Amino acid sequence: MEETRGQLEASVGFWMGITYRKLSTMLQQRLRPYGLTPEQWSVLYTIQRSDRLIQKEIAELTHKDKPTTTRILDQLEEKGFITKKVGELDRRAFVVHATDKGREVIKETASIEQSLSEEVRSIMTDEEYRLLINILLRVHDHVDAKLQS
Repeated sequence: MEETRGQLEASVGFWMGITYRKLSTMLQQRLRPYGLTPEQWSVLYTIQRSDRLIQKEIAELTHKDKPTTTRILDQLEEKGFITKKVGELDRRAFVVHATDKGREVIKETASIEQSLSEEVRSIMTDEEYRLLINILLRVHDHVDAKLQS
C-alpha cells in the first residue's frame, strides 16, 4: 500500500488530472446559474473575443477535438448564445457569431473565471505562479510534440 501511495504522489499526470477536475468543478458550480459548463464557457469566450471564426479555428483555439467542438457549438446555439451561418468562402464551414445574449453572459461571467484564477494565485508567490505556468506550458508542448510525431 505504501509503495502504491508513493507512486501516486510522484505521478504528474495523476495530480494534474485531479487538480484539473477540482478546478473545473469549482468553475462549474460558479457558472451553473448562467446555464454554462466550463467547456461551453471557454468556447463562448473564444467566439466572443474573435467573432467570425469557423468551427476548425474554434477547435484549435480551445484545444478541443472537432466532435467535442461540434457538440458544444450545438449546445450554445440551442441556448441562444451563438448563431452559425454557412461560410461565404467555404459553404462546408459554418461561421460562428456570439449573439447579444452570448456577449452579455460572457460579460457577466468573465469575473467568475478571473476570481478562480486569482484564488489559485493567492496560494503562491508571483514567482511560483510564473514558474507553474512555464512548467505547465513545457509539459504541454512536450506532450503535444510527442502526439504529433
